[in-house]
Order: sequence, then structure tokens, then C-alpha cells
Amino acid sequence: MKIGPTIKKLRLQAGLTQEELANRADLTKGFISQVENDATSPSIATLGDLVAALGVTLGDFFKRDTEPAKVVFTSREWVVSGDSVDGFELVFLVPRAHRSQMEPVMVSLDPGESTPLSPGHEGEEFGYVLNGQVELLHGNSSHKVRKGECFHYAADAGHRITNSGKRRAKILWVSCPPSF
Repeated sequence: MKIGPTIKKLRLQAGLTQEELANRADLTKGFISQVENDATSPSIATLGDLVAALGVTLGDFFKRDTEPAKVVFTSREWVVSGDSVDGFELVFLVPRAHRSQMEPVMVSLDPGESTPLSPGHEGEEFGYVLNGQVELLHGNSSHKVRKGECFHYAADAGHRITNSGKRRAKILWVSCPPSF
């Protein structure tokens, strides 16, 4: 079982940085990063400290893998990361999608706001602009994408989205494999 993506998802759902989780669990930020990337495996005691810092019991943490597959998700089940007041909001539309082959999210950006610069990684990404217009930076190229248009690219180069318009932009974004 790969626990790293689950730890990362729970951390993001709790609105914590790696450093904040490390402080709560009395660990280092580097160790949290290694766990989230499955570069190392924590002991059971350390895993217990991690999940407790995330507000989950070990039983509930492992139970997540045994739940039956769900097909329909309502807005009550979505997980919001970020704050629309701060100009950037990320909504995870499918709980536990990080265990799937793709992860759909809804990204909302106020004018002038950007997503964090994502370094190149394995996979591909797709986005459909529902409202507003954005500028997609992919590697050394920049592309304007307007309402009703979409983008698709290999995620092997650094990428970021900036709201280049005058009103809030909203994008349905799918990453394959999950990378949020």
C-alpha cells in the first residue's frame, strides 16, 4: 500500500503545509516530503503520530482502502483547499481521487492570481475554462485560454495558470496521474 498520496491528500484537506504537519507530528519537513512521495516508509508509531496530527485514527486511515467504489459525488462531498477570499481556491471534486488514475479539481482564481508553479512531472493534464480567461505557462511557452476553450499537455515541463482577465476565472482541471 502506498501511503504517501493519502498522507498528502489528508494534509491538503486539513489546509496544512508540510512544515505545519511536521511541527504537529514532531518530525522534519524533509521527512514529510519523503513520506508523501513514497521515498520512505514511516514506522507504525510514526504513522500513528502523522495521522493523529491530521485528525484521523490509524483504523480510519486504513479503512479508506476498503470502502466500496462510489460513482456520483455531490458538492457536499467536495474538499476545498485554499480560500476564495485570498484569490485562489482549489476544490477536490472526487474524494480520494489521488488513488485513481486521474484527479479532477475545480480551480478558481481572482484577477492577477496564479496557481503555484508546478515543476515538470510524469503524466498529462487537461483543463476546461468555465469562466474568465487565463494564461497557461507551459515550459517556455505561454498560451491564452478563454471561456469555452480547453488545454491539454504533457506535464513534463513546469506549468502554471494565471488569471489574465478582469473577473474571477474558473477551470475544471484533470491531472493524470493525480498530482494535486
